Amino acid sequence: MKGLSCGIVGLPNVGKSTLFNALLKKQKAGASNFPFCTIDPNVGVVDVPDERLVTLSKLSNSQKIIPATMTFVDIAGLVKGAAQGEGLGNKFLANIRETDVIIHVVRCFEDEEVIHVEGKVDPISDIEVINLELILADLQMTENILQKLEKQAKGNKGLLPEIAVLKKVHEHLNKNQPVRSLSLTKEEATLIKSHHYLTEKEVIYVTNVAEDDLQALSSPHYKKVVEYAAEEGSQVIPICAKLEEELAQLDGEEAAEYLTDLGLEEPGLSRVIRLGFKTLGLITFLTTGEQETRAWTIRSGASAQEAAGKIHTDIQKGFIRAEVVTFEDMVECSGRVAAKEAGKARSEGKEYVVKDGDVILFFHN
Repeated sequence: MKGLSCGIVGLPNVGKSTLFNALLKKQKAGASNFPFCTIDPNVGVVDVPDERLVTLSKLSNSQKIIPATMTFVDIAGLVKGAAQGEGLGNKFLANIRETDVIIHVVRCFEDEEVIHVEGKVDPISDIEVINLELILADLQMTENILQKLEKQAKGNKGLLPEIAVLKKVHEHLNKNQPVRSLSLTKEEATLIKSHHYLTEKEVIYVTNVAEDDLQALSSPHYKKVVEYAAEEGSQVIPICAKLEEELAQLDGEEAAEYLTDLGLEEPGLSRVIRLGFKTLGLITFLTTGEQETRAWTIRSGASAQEAAGKIHTDIQKGFIRAEVVTFEDMVECSGRVAAKEAGKARSEGKEYVVKDGDVILFFHN
């Protein structure tokens, strides 16, 4: 499960690098008012916001808190014709292929000072430009693979099932539909897994709206994106990238005050990070003690023994049992000892499926 990441994509000048800078709380990506200011993808590792860690660390008097982390890749602005190598096309498409979830930043604000690559703000047209480039790149790849496999299939009939699925994918892409909207059986999905289709990746649309629009969300541009995303089963998070960048420069208390003044509960970025984490199919279990309170990242559905391996392979090998208390019970009982006395600590075996927020103590040889 190494290196799971979200790739931030969008047309030039939609606010991608501004968003990325805010994520990293430092000016790592040069945000400029012209296309192609991000040439090499910038990679940043960010903490996943989790209030539970603060609460647990107080109960345990922990010396430090270690949150879960997520990787974000800022990918240079795609333009029309990227699939044919326009702009820096092929390189960008390769960068997207290496990420697991696409964060698609869409401009939903009007500002005469920030040039739009197409000359006017039209979020659906922007989305379709990028989606079409990804579809074209997938089509091209499918045609190349089919050509190769059909030659090989003359001497190897075992390739026929894969060829059948690829033809199905090709037909779907030809209708301008992304692979993620094609219903495949488990076997079919496994057959094409190794090809890492661009349009198979889940997409989160991040709408970059004007600051005045953040509360009412009445912008017609934003509403169009919400409708578009609903049709393809994708999620939308509204943010104001400029505001997020300003917030990122403030310390915790100042940022909290600023948010309160704006009538907002939390930075939009916190939601982007959490939703990215969830979309990757990740959850966290927690450990807490005097030394540290820590969030450990595992795939949803992982067993207690697999979770133990996240801490150390020796704990996984010598696994005896896991003592599990839910986060809520830990708080209600003010710690593990009282939770145990109240009968809230469960003893679980190696096959136990870990839940998000389980506070676990592993026993091992």
